[in-house]
Amino acid sequence: MELLQTIFFTLVALGVLVTFHEFGHFWVARRCGIKVLRFSVGFGTPLFRWRDKLGTEFVVALLPLGGYVRMVDEREGNVSEEDLPYAFTRKSVWQRMAVVVAGPLANFLLAVLLYWIVYAMGVTGIAPVIGSLIPDSVAEQAGLEAGQEIVAIDGEPTPTWQALNEQLVRRIGETGPITFTVKQLQDTLQSEYTGELHDWLNDAAEQNPVAGLGIVLYSPEILPVAEEVVPGDPADRAGLLPGDQILTANGEAMADWSAWVNYVRARPGQTIELLVKRDDQHIETSVTPKTAIAEDGTEIGQVGMGVRIPKWPEEMIRQSNYNLFEALGQGVSQTWNTSLLILDSVKKMLMGLISAKHLSGPITIAKVAGASAQYGLTAYLGFLAFLSVSLGVLNLLPIPVLDGGHLMYYIIEALKGRPVSEKIQMVGFRIGMFLVIGLMLLALYNDLSRL
Repeated sequence: MELLQTIFFTLVALGVLVTFHEFGHFWVARRCGIKVLRFSVGFGTPLFRWRDKLGTEFVVALLPLGGYVRMVDEREGNVSEEDLPYAFTRKSVWQRMAVVVAGPLANFLLAVLLYWIVYAMGVTGIAPVIGSLIPDSVAEQAGLEAGQEIVAIDGEPTPTWQALNEQLVRRIGETGPITFTVKQLQDTLQSEYTGELHDWLNDAAEQNPVAGLGIVLYSPEILPVAEEVVPGDPADRAGLLPGDQILTANGEAMADWSAWVNYVRARPGQTIELLVKRDDQHIETSVTPKTAIAEDGTEIGQVGMGVRIPKWPEEMIRQSNYNLFEALGQGVSQTWNTSLLILDSVKKMLMGLISAKHLSGPITIAKVAGASAQYGLTAYLGFLAFLSVSLGVLNLLPIPVLDGGHLMYYIIEALKGRPVSEKIQMVGFRIGMFLVIGLMLLALYNDLSRL
């Protein structure tokens, strides 16, 4: 079921992003008087197709890994005399530039819209309070202490976990001082500490900037307490009820929910003697986990209990509400800042400051799509917005075969007064295709390595 949900939300994400991107090209092409022959979402065998009154064929194809807008173009074959005035190649260089830019611009506008919705709904976050520090880490050497709230990094506010991560991501691969502004949770007096970064996380396969500093953020302890018991499952047959806390399993103390889950998973089909706390009573019972199959194909135990999530302290909850105009401003600002962050990451990768291991491909996108959907609508929309910005930025890179490569040729044409030669464009196309396919294979390899 979880796999099907992941596939569904991934297809929705790709469908929305591709449709908006291609619609940008399509809409501007129509406004420039260019005849559009086909608007396709996906590649391969058409699943659905229809035509509008202007003769454009709209297609939803089998492979949802992209899309395209096919226009009347003399470079792709003979064009009838009556269609020549509507050919892409017969339009001015400025009109061709507009058509090329329209796709990425549509992705930026989509991101602004999605972030606008997110901020209009209200944003809730958790204050980044230090729970503990790893010995000899950057944070400990800077003098930070458990219990302090990190209110800013290098002068930039970090009111929530997400804001803290966003600021730290900007420092990945760098060497130099990093400034922490902290305070006690219910105090107003702030202090500054300075740590030193040295090629920070430049070779890390997975980015976890908070852990990379040696900080474990505070979170309430998740005890092995049942919030729900699935009817008919082993826990229900053992007489367990919502609110029960597992104290021991076969005499071994269960300190938290993770310890209990790991204990059960390791014992499919094996009877476990339990000591359970119910209200003020201690009850003894036994449960035999049923056998299930994990994602890696191994057998694991399950008893059918859902965890009771503990409440966060009220003083750590950060709630931000915006009216429609404020939310729109936040959406534009977030889109801009995300674009700069992605460009900065690309620059650092080209300079060798961060490892190519950070590249992610379709498997990672699918996993994040499924996970964000489980966290709720706000998280999923935020993920879609980030992905839309990424698609817009990457498509504007000056690599032939991408929109940015075509734009580069048209800018040269506008400056020189004549088009770049077909020979040079073909060479660029081959180089661009090699780079894009190479990056896709590397990203896929990174995905598989993380499994």
